[in-house]
Amino acid sequence: MNSNTPPDDTGAAGRIVITPAQITDLTTILYFIRALAEYENLTHEVRVTEDLLRQFLFCDRPAAEVLIARIDERPAGYALFFQTYCTFPGRPGIWLEDLFIYPEYRRSGVGRALMRVIASITVQRNCGRLEWSVLDWNEPALDFYRRIGAEAMDDWKLLRLTGDSLARLAGSTQ
Repeated sequence: MNSNTPPDDTGAAGRIVITPAQITDLTTILYFIRALAEYENLTHEVRVTEDLLRQFLFCDRPAAEVLIARIDERPAGYALFFQTYCTFPGRPGIWLEDLFIYPEYRRSGVGRALMRVIASITVQRNCGRLEWSVLDWNEPALDFYRRIGAEAMDDWKLLRLTGDSLARLAGSTQ
């Protein structure tokens, strides 16, 4: 298997097929992002458009990659990830930015299938780790990640610069 041809899987709800997103999937990706934001109570932060997705995901040097899981040809879930570099092991890593499964497909194997494909990509690319963040109140996700063997990095805090703070540090006021 190579990273361009993720495997098919079989889940309780039917056959799960996972494929890399194509430019024709822009609307589907946008729906997934909005559904994830709604689930996380963060719709007020969503600024993404199909044009931005096209500009950054379907270009010569994509900022990220997207996998779409389908059951019976209907979109069931997606994962968006990108490569990082980890200095201590001296190898690249994969950062999983989004993993979202529509509620009607949860507990059908879609999440596990997507994570298995991303783990395979991580190994194939000789990456040292696969990492992601999860909201501390999202117990269903935390339980799922524990079941697949993930370890919480409780001694680390996620920090972020955005908007005015980012512009100030960069030396501009925009």
